Amino acid sequence: MIFLFFSSLDGGKVKLLGLKTEIADLSHMRRSFTLVNVLLLLALFGDAPWAIKCSLLCEQGNLAVIRPHSVTITEFGAVGDGVTLNTKAFQNAIFYLNSFADKGGAKLFVPTGRWLTGSFDLISHLTLWLDKDAVILGSTNSDDWPVIDPLPSYGRGRELPGRRHKSLIYGRNLTDVIITGDNGTIDGQGSIWWDWFRNQTLNYTRPHLVEFMNTTGVVISNLTFINSPFWTIHPVYCSQVIVQNVTILAPLDSPNTDGIDPDSSDDVCVEDCYVSTGDDIIAIKSGWDEYGMSYGRPSKNITIRRLVGQTTSAGIAIGSEMSGGVSEVHAENLRFYNSTTGIRIKTSPGRGGYVRNIYISNMSLTDVKTAISFTGRYGEHPDEYYDPTALPLIERITVEDVAGQNVKYAGLLEGIEGDTFLDICLLNINLSVTSKSPWNCSYIQGYSDTVSPEICEPLRERIFPDHYSDCYCLSHHLQSSSNQNRGGAWLSW
Repeated sequence: MIFLFFSSLDGGKVKLLGLKTEIADLSHMRRSFTLVNVLLLLALFGDAPWAIKCSLLCEQGNLAVIRPHSVTITEFGAVGDGVTLNTKAFQNAIFYLNSFADKGGAKLFVPTGRWLTGSFDLISHLTLWLDKDAVILGSTNSDDWPVIDPLPSYGRGRELPGRRHKSLIYGRNLTDVIITGDNGTIDGQGSIWWDWFRNQTLNYTRPHLVEFMNTTGVVISNLTFINSPFWTIHPVYCSQVIVQNVTILAPLDSPNTDGIDPDSSDDVCVEDCYVSTGDDIIAIKSGWDEYGMSYGRPSKNITIRRLVGQTTSAGIAIGSEMSGGVSEVHAENLRFYNSTTGIRIKTSPGRGGYVRNIYISNMSLTDVKTAISFTGRYGEHPDEYYDPTALPLIERITVEDVAGQNVKYAGLLEGIEGDTFLDICLLNINLSVTSKSPWNCSYIQGYSDTVSPEICEPLRERIFPDHYSDCYCLSHHLQSSSNQNRGGAWLSW
């Protein structure tokens, strides 16, 4: 597949920002393209209204930014023996560096060692840098994780009514924050939290490992995150977030240890990551029932590329908390193995909101129970005040170029009675399925082409030639000669 990168329209013309000329498909066939090919593509697609929608813009994080002021955590009395509690050292170092926020920013260097700490807050224009053998360890004393108010788009803690524990590394109302290093490690030591959860002895919802709220310009890269008490990386109400080249690990039986959860956030890029956890590798969210609808901040413009992992849940999930809306999600070059589900959309009556304009492509599955899952009655509500008549709008979901081996079910696609999921488009899907009933579909409508095993009846109508415009983001396939006169050249190589 070929990817063109466009900016906004300029006088009705599309500006070309860049081009990836190396083409890869699931059979690992590759070709190179000349400038002539590029010009032909621009001529064909320059006036297409969907050319912008289907571009994948994913800016690189500015890791080379030079902070003119730098300190090492040991200058503030920290001891990297894995036993000494260093919360005050981190807090004092960041308090000191705050005086440089308006002078080009600052860098806090964490050298080799095991640095035990409770929660600490970051500041704007800060780089937190971990050396190769540096490990930041979360305290196993819950008192070292302060209790804070619930998110307004959730109305309560996600697990328990009331408040929630603050994440180990936390930032709020910030600009320009980088967490990076030479593949150092941030370890939440979450097993004690998992035990408290299983034993039902928690007083408040468990903390995330990293959380940013109302923050613009976040880069998280070149690090390993392990054993989060709850969700691992949680940007909420954020813009311009990049997560790249990170590894996230937790036992497959650890509860709710999601990898990366963009929540009511926009312009998010996740790329070149490996995740193996006890819950969704990526879960895109936007608030819970009446609280999410009232807060009204969607997740949108989210790009996911070159993601590999395993999980007891989904590779990429949307929801179930999606009441503020989720749209313009593009995910490509995905490989999931030893997992329960490849792609899953979770929602329920009472959620309201919408999930639309979702594009998934080039996904490889091995030893996965269900390739594609839509769950229309997920349940789980924050309280008795939700409105059961608030139905979600699920529409324009495209999944194409999927290969799978040892998959039990191709798709379990369950909409909601009286609230059919619309314009579900599946294209070029080839799954080796073990179940005699590979598809189970209800209350969905859409189209398909080149799907094996044979698709369920509600999706059996063909995409081409009459319905490609109903499908989100189908911009690079060669139509048969019978539809080339429709004003489009659909190119495939």
